[in-house]
Amino acid sequence: MIDRFASHIRKITPYLALSILLTACSQFSTRPGAVNFHNISARYNAYFMAEQDMLEAEFAMKKAYKEDYNQLLPILLPMDSILAQTVKPQLDDAIKKASIVAEKHQNSKWLDNSYIVLGKSRLYLGQWADGLEALRYVYANGRDENDKNDALILLMRAYITQKDYSNALGVAEHLSQQPLDKSSVRDFYLTKAYLHQQNGEYLTSVAILEETFPLLKKSIETARIHFAAAQMYDRLGQYALANKHYRSVAKNRPSYDLGFYSSMNSLQNEVVLNPKKDLSEVGFEKMLRDRKNDDLRDRIYFTMGLLAEHRKQIPEAVEFLEKAAVASKGNMQQKAYTYLQLARINYESLENFEVSKAYYDSALAILPKEAPEYRLVAERKRALDSFVTEYTIVTTEDSLQKLARMNPAALDNKIDAILEEQEKRRAEEEENKRKAMIAAQNANNQNPGNPLANGNERRWELYDPALINQGKLDFRKTWGNRPLEDDWRRSSRPLQAASNNPAAAGTDSTVAGVSPADQGLKKGTAEWQQAHDLLKKNIPLTDAQFAESQQKKETALYGLGKIYRFDLKEPQRAIATFDRMLAEYPKTQYKDEIYYLLYLSYEEDNQNKAAWKSKLLTEYPNSTYARLVSKSTDVAGNSGNPIKEYEAMYQLYSKGEYEKALEDIERNLPAYKGGAMEDKFALLRVFLIGKVRGKEAYGQAITEFMRLYPASEYLPRLKEMQEFNSLSVGKR
Repeated sequence: MIDRFASHIRKITPYLALSILLTACSQFSTRPGAVNFHNISARYNAYFMAEQDMLEAEFAMKKAYKEDYNQLLPILLPMDSILAQTVKPQLDDAIKKASIVAEKHQNSKWLDNSYIVLGKSRLYLGQWADGLEALRYVYANGRDENDKNDALILLMRAYITQKDYSNALGVAEHLSQQPLDKSSVRDFYLTKAYLHQQNGEYLTSVAILEETFPLLKKSIETARIHFAAAQMYDRLGQYALANKHYRSVAKNRPSYDLGFYSSMNSLQNEVVLNPKKDLSEVGFEKMLRDRKNDDLRDRIYFTMGLLAEHRKQIPEAVEFLEKAAVASKGNMQQKAYTYLQLARINYESLENFEVSKAYYDSALAILPKEAPEYRLVAERKRALDSFVTEYTIVTTEDSLQKLARMNPAALDNKIDAILEEQEKRRAEEEENKRKAMIAAQNANNQNPGNPLANGNERRWELYDPALINQGKLDFRKTWGNRPLEDDWRRSSRPLQAASNNPAAAGTDSTVAGVSPADQGLKKGTAEWQQAHDLLKKNIPLTDAQFAESQQKKETALYGLGKIYRFDLKEPQRAIATFDRMLAEYPKTQYKDEIYYLLYLSYEEDNQNKAAWKSKLLTEYPNSTYARLVSKSTDVAGNSGNPIKEYEAMYQLYSKGEYEKALEDIERNLPAYKGGAMEDKFALLRVFLIGKVRGKEAYGQAITEFMRLYPASEYLPRLKEMQEFNSLSVGKR
């Protein structure tokens, strides 16, 4: 009996020992042995591997991140879920390993660290809710104050990425009251500087960075931060301080590109700080000769163009920028910025509006949609499309009317002079093309290689959007708007394009896009007389033709002024256009609206604003614009939330409170001028006028809407309303 009992004890002893050991090592136990066991298991079996996975992922993302040195470099790299997709396996593994600590080692001192790795990995992958929850858990339940502070710093960075600046600032204020260790102080300062940088508060950001630099070791990351600080000083106009940080970039082991761009920006600032400095002494020529800069020649020429423009040397600026565009060998981002600069110079300084539009087209074709400028460039391009149309009409009709005022003999001589100038220019172009073809053939004979075979060779012209647009412009200037067909240059079909393009912009010497025969036009021949008659045909010589030309020009000037005012946001040019219109067309049908637009275009403290308001109220006291002006004092420039305001007014309309709704909408309408919902508010106003002021006023409101908003999506509906109202009035 005793033997059997002893045997039974021997059998169950291992199980009892294992049970006692497992109980002692429970993840909820506070015994020293259990805690040490879980600390070691959590550290080496889970957390260490999770941290390594995340560090590898961060290194790969930093390497893949493409800096845009034309833009302000972010102090901290953004948490980009798209960029993180390439390292998703590592981040998923980091999440899996970190989760082991949370599931099996609750009493480990590495629990807080694992939650931070877990939260950070989820943020990188764009799993914002789960990532923020993990960080908040550390702050609420963490046992180590340093870990809690690290979680808050990361939480602050996540808020900045989401542009939730108010919450980020709240976290920053809390952290500023906490005792932080050295590494946490460094991370906190960098994150707070990043917050103010992203919020456009550059002075505060650089002030924080100045306190941070002594805490940073020499590294490429420190070089980046010096570059970002220099860029912010540039934007603040403190170029000497900017150059101090550009020089510091070279002392912190930068990449070649980072060092190059810091040198370029520093040279640019030196020229700005020393206006008398000769560009030839700056060192650009040396940089151009350096073979290491072959892929960066476009940026060198780009900077030279900016400096030339700064010194008002516009032709030189355009030449350098055109060289920059040609030198781009695949850096489409830099090429897009070059096109944007050329577009701006051609618009602002040279007033070559069609060329400017072509460069905007080219920039938009290669600019990434996620680029900060994309939306603005797209809007500018759309505005210039309409602008060029109206501007061309104005200049064309100006040229034609000027010719129409000449006496018959002088007009015939002028047309002959135009044809002679065109023939001379055509002959020169043909000769230049012939020489270019001979040179190209000689070059091909010496180097028969395929220019498209190597991506580093000069881009073929038909692959370059800017050259395509420029070619189209040159073609239209020479040949006019021709249909796509065979044999379009045959001498048996001369001058067909002249009827389509009777006058070019701004000068009498380009009154028509005549296409002389290949062998040239000769004065006194039938072909010459045909060209002469075709040009003369487009000149408004009769009273009816002149009146039609005047009507076209009046409508185009009106459209041009509105484009300046609302689309291009250039009130001074709008004022000049409207003043010209009133001087040339004192009885214009748009007179009351022009008064109103002039009133809107002047600044509040300008005495002309009050003068145009008085003029409108005196001459057109019963017009819609007079009512808008008299009720706009307290709302001008304050649009609030247009959607909510529209819903509030529509609710009044639905309840039958028509007079109150009409009063509100007419009081607030000036604030919506030029906005996306302007025509929607105007449509509701038409409905309300029909309810409050009767059918006659309703008909006038419909007509006015159709004139003011010819491109509105509601126009078909208004036309139906107009027809119905006409029938209703007729029956009455």
